[in-house]
Amino acid sequence: MIIESRANERVKEARKLLLRKERKASGLHLIESEKLVREAVRSGAVIVSCFIEDGFVFTPPDGAVCYTVTRAVLESLCESQTPQGVVAVVKTPDLTPPDTYPAGLVLVLDGVQDPGNVGAILRSADAFGATGLLLSPACADAYAPKTLRAAMGSTYHLPVWQGELLPEIEKLRQQGFTALCGDLRGSETLPALNRNVALVIGSEGSGVSEAVADTCERFRLTMRGRAESLNASVAAGVLLYVVSEAMPR
Repeated sequence: MIIESRANERVKEARKLLLRKERKASGLHLIESEKLVREAVRSGAVIVSCFIEDGFVFTPPDGAVCYTVTRAVLESLCESQTPQGVVAVVKTPDLTPPDTYPAGLVLVLDGVQDPGNVGAILRSADAFGATGLLLSPACADAYAPKTLRAAMGSTYHLPVWQGELLPEIEKLRQQGFTALCGDLRGSETLPALNRNVALVIGSEGSGVSEAVADTCERFRLTMRGRAESLNASVAAGVLLYVVSEAMPR
């Protein structure tokens, strides 16, 4: 049976997951494209159901309920303009911060609100060996469709948590992490780092909040040109490289 109507109840329930409040309430999110679905499966994510375009060749993951749909129905489940054959409903991991953080480089985002930036930062964090990503409550949803597309599968490669930053940074410091933030008022000399670093990146407009910055060592990238600052995702990528290279191995 092919689902041809956008008013189908299963389609309507899945389409609700395009809204952040529905993702939060249900503990589920949507991913688009065979590539992302395969990456999620390889990384151990739980695929609840798949909507597959009629005629698209796709072997569904074990345990997933599958529906064949028309192109128009598939488009209704996507934010992108060119759906790529399959959309999956996936169980969202628990975002509660851990009692004990994993050793290494933990990236912390303070109010980064653009989903594309959060996704790009997540991808960079994965590339430079971060052991987890901690988001403040004001950050864009890590499991929004745009964020997931920008992350290119990296969302499923490292744990993502969300919580109030001040108590979590204090917890990190008590566990032996050096708290370091990118700050235009900081020193251009990188402080001595140990094997555990919590690197804080601030919002697109305001940077790291003052209360959070006060708990951190402040570091400023050397700017040799006339631009005063960098896009949040670009700054995060550069800082991740600099910090990961400076950490003892």
